[in-house]
Amino acid sequence: MIGNVEVLFRPLQIGELQLRNRIVMPAMTRNRSPGNIPGEKVLEYYRRRAKSVGMIVTEGTCINHPAANAYRDVPFIYGEGPLEGWKRIVDAVHAEGARIVAQLWHTGSARHPGASPDPQVPAFTPSGLTQKFEPLCHAMTESDIADVIDAFATAAADARGVGFDGVEIHGAHGYLIDEFFWEKSNLRQDRYGGTLANRGRFAAEIISAVRERVGPAFPVIFRWSQWKQHDYNARLVHDPAALEAFIAPLVDAGADVLHCSTRRYWQPEFEGSNLNLAGWVKKISGKPTIAVGNVGMDADLLSDEAGRIGYRPASPATLDDLLERLEREEFDLVAVGRALLANEDWADIIRNQDYARLRPFSKDLLRDLH
Repeated sequence: MIGNVEVLFRPLQIGELQLRNRIVMPAMTRNRSPGNIPGEKVLEYYRRRAKSVGMIVTEGTCINHPAANAYRDVPFIYGEGPLEGWKRIVDAVHAEGARIVAQLWHTGSARHPGASPDPQVPAFTPSGLTQKFEPLCHAMTESDIADVIDAFATAAADARGVGFDGVEIHGAHGYLIDEFFWEKSNLRQDRYGGTLANRGRFAAEIISAVRERVGPAFPVIFRWSQWKQHDYNARLVHDPAALEAFIAPLVDAGADVLHCSTRRYWQPEFEGSNLNLAGWVKKISGKPTIAVGNVGMDADLLSDEAGRIGYRPASPATLDDLLERLEREEFDLVAVGRALLANEDWADIIRNQDYARLRPFSKDLLRDLH
């Protein structure tokens, strides 16, 4: 690792949000919030990593909709207990000098029978399809769509109320918003289905409603992906023109930052250019982008046909290419996931170039991680 590491530590201003460096801790679901309330162990987990990163994006927090949740012990972003828990976490992160945004989440077809808060509520999806495209879910009505949009907006307002520095709307990886994007899961014949513009309408209306509730200066990040957890080869758009048509309505609706989820940050998105997805989105939109995907690790994540994430051992890897891309301003921020799980002081290690201290990532590490 011989690149100019200082490029990672340049401050960045996004509207009224000032970040001390370019390192982002991305959302990583942990299932460590019993009763859907983030407690002291969650606080400590974020506080320790807040000592040196610029910004933390929380694990997915479920909005106040009866079908939003799919998993055990994930935190909510509504109700007295969860909001009080998040307020303590926000204060702890701020005390360490970092900024923190809440990721707002509706899991769509990932929901299964028996999930909280009401085990009787089925999964809500654009066309009633499961992740395997079976007609076993609730096909959303336009009234349902309006309810979910309002729930996202309310969650954003509540996040601002407890002191978060922004919100990230989770529109990636095969969850509800992404299911509207994808033509295989969105078979609707109304204004929310059919063309790419119509399939993106739900996301744009969520962003617009959030922007209206939080005001013009509160940062709104939108996370999206080409790939799905159950289909790594999926592509929503296949060329720069289609990408521009997809991104423009999201920016017009009020997105300040685009978080472009890829499995490997170094892979070119389109033929004829070395730009990754974040690089293309920044070039097209002019908006700040976050690059992500296997940063600092030599092996990537795996998932099975059901989209369940699997972990395999990974060792520290060079950052030279990443640093060169950041120096060229292809993107603005870098999300570091597993490397930060294995090394809570990863940013300090990199800045001091003390690479011998870097720990590898392993599944066993997750068992004891608090």
